[in-house]
Amino acid sequence: MSGGQPRVKNKAVAPIQITAEQLLRESFDRRESGPVAPKHRIADEEELNEYRARTRKGFEDRIRRNPLNSQTYIKYAAWEVEQSEYARARSVLERAIEADPSQVAVWVRYIDIEMKGRNINHARNLCDRAVTVLPRVDKLWYKYVYMEETLGNVEGTREVFERWMRWEPDEQAWTAYVNFERRYKEVAKARRIFERYTFVHPGARNWLKWAAFEQDEGDADTTRHVYTLAIDTLGNELMDERIFAAYARFEASLKEFERARAIFTYALDRLPRSGSRTLYNDYTRFQKQHGDKNDIEDAVSARRRQEYELALKTDADDLDIWFDYVSMEESRQEARSDRVRDIYSRATARVPHASKKDDQWRKYIFLWLYWALFEESIDDLDAARARYEAALATHTGRDWTFAKLWDAYARFEIRRGDIALARKLFSRAIEEHPMKDGLYKRQISLEVELRSFDACRGLYERLIESNPANTESWVAFAQLESELGDDDRARAIFELAISRDELDLPEAAWKAYIDYELDNGLYDKVRALYERLLVRTQHAKVWIAFAKFELALTETDDAEKRCRDIFIRGDESFKERSHEFADEDETDPEEKDDYNDQRVLLLQTWLSFERQHGSNQEIEKVEKLQGRKVKRQRRTSSGMEEFYDYVFPSADATDAKASGLLNMLAAARAWKAAQTGRQAQENPDTNSRETEDDVRVHKGLVHYDHNENGNEDTRNDDDDEDEEW
Repeated sequence: MSGGQPRVKNKAVAPIQITAEQLLRESFDRRESGPVAPKHRIADEEELNEYRARTRKGFEDRIRRNPLNSQTYIKYAAWEVEQSEYARARSVLERAIEADPSQVAVWVRYIDIEMKGRNINHARNLCDRAVTVLPRVDKLWYKYVYMEETLGNVEGTREVFERWMRWEPDEQAWTAYVNFERRYKEVAKARRIFERYTFVHPGARNWLKWAAFEQDEGDADTTRHVYTLAIDTLGNELMDERIFAAYARFEASLKEFERARAIFTYALDRLPRSGSRTLYNDYTRFQKQHGDKNDIEDAVSARRRQEYELALKTDADDLDIWFDYVSMEESRQEARSDRVRDIYSRATARVPHASKKDDQWRKYIFLWLYWALFEESIDDLDAARARYEAALATHTGRDWTFAKLWDAYARFEIRRGDIALARKLFSRAIEEHPMKDGLYKRQISLEVELRSFDACRGLYERLIESNPANTESWVAFAQLESELGDDDRARAIFELAISRDELDLPEAAWKAYIDYELDNGLYDKVRALYERLLVRTQHAKVWIAFAKFELALTETDDAEKRCRDIFIRGDESFKERSHEFADEDETDPEEKDDYNDQRVLLLQTWLSFERQHGSNQEIEKVEKLQGRKVKRQRRTSSGMEEFYDYVFPSADATDAKASGLLNMLAAARAWKAAQTGRQAQENPDTNSRETEDDVRVHKGLVHYDHNENGNEDTRNDDDDEDEEW
């Protein structure tokens, strides 16, 4: 037999299924009991005394080590109580109080021991001492009143509460005092407590507690008195919307709807908008139940209108307030056109003072647009056209305009059915602002919707003539021709675009052209475009994009080979350019850094490709081509500065010089290590030090210091800690 696990032949479901709950229950029942401490049986009094002495000695030692640990005293006292040694327990706890009177746990434990031992007088004296020493600790007061009330001493409990209230504790203590009086049906006393309570803590929540108490124990008049007193006491600064909402609900519960409506109106007239949102919602629900819709809308609109007018008095140039104001008026079902026009007229009179096109001007023009749309919505077309003309007149003679305004005006005329007038508007706009590309784009978008493609071609030609450097226009023109199915015109436009030298984004034009041919599946043309692009630029991203394109052609058998060949060509092109940076004094540092970054990016991408698709030999080959990051120094106008450079393996003269420098550094380190070891063997008690004339090797940095004649020698710096990219 083999030593492996037995094979299960019958893999059918077992007739009796065992649940996870059953497994847990069985494991709990069958658990092994842990080690049990042996029981110590005391046979005689002498052994008992010895046990007590030993235990007391242990407690005393712990107290002596840490006399401020209250838990040690508490455990010590509890053990003495178990031994029925109450005197000793009191002594231990008194020592704890003497060591630190602020330990609340000691006081509470002390009181509990006396109460369990039925030493009432001792417990009462302790509570009195505790609240005298720590009058701000509510737990001790709660303990005191609980003990007195448990003993049935109602008057004593009330006296304790009165002593406590003199310290003006938190709200929970006052609530406990009120609940105590209510338990014994002392309504008048509870009411007097609430008067003091709301004077010490005049929060809205406490007034609401008093009002709820009056609703339960009093009548409608006393409840109204509480709400009225709350409103008068808090005033406008401390007033809370919850008091008005509760007052109105109380009146509504008594069927006093007019009183409730008056309360809501009074509150909404005095409370700020930010502090009365819930009250507005309650008022809306109340009106839905007991009023009509017009009352609700009028009340809310009047309040908001008042707020907007106050805000405009503060800052009439804030167009956001005008937007909200007019939006509120237009949203009403029975919107009055004269009121809306008045608001628009007042808002558009606030012409921005800026001479340049900014956000304030954009908001201002949108006000005119909304006004024109409002006039159109109420079928006053002549007024709408007048609004558009007035909006255009606000910035006539300036070197900028708003293409969206012209577009909205033209679309308004199209909705009227006058397409010719819409085109005349765009012609007028382009004539006044021929350099505004947005006007061309919006008219082109309109012509595309009208399916007038010849007009689109003419507009693109005019746009390119006015701004031939705009790459986006060339690409959009070519894409239009592509969508229309005219590939020859699209290619011709792309060819014209990439042949121009003044394009602002030539790489975008090349990319769009390549993507166009790629979408058509013409891979040979894509390769030709990449080859043409490489003639103009040898950027690493172009080589990488070319290689990824070849790799993506999975239907070809030599995709990986083509990709690898492109990486090899790219690396060779960078090697050919390396002689341009041989002389560091004549090399632009930024240009050298850009060259290094591009070459590192290409080699890293090549290495990632080989790790996914290449063999171990190919991976090792590319890894050897990776550059090493070294630290060097170069002379600048402000002196010498350190910088990071890359050393790439190569057979040319420049890289051979760098490799020789690295070999020299390695030999210098080996020589220095040998010299140090020899000096340590000959003079073990002497610390070897480097003099100023020594050759110093610090982490690969070789510095030749001043010679004996005081002249500064040539310095070569390289970093031994090569950071692999």
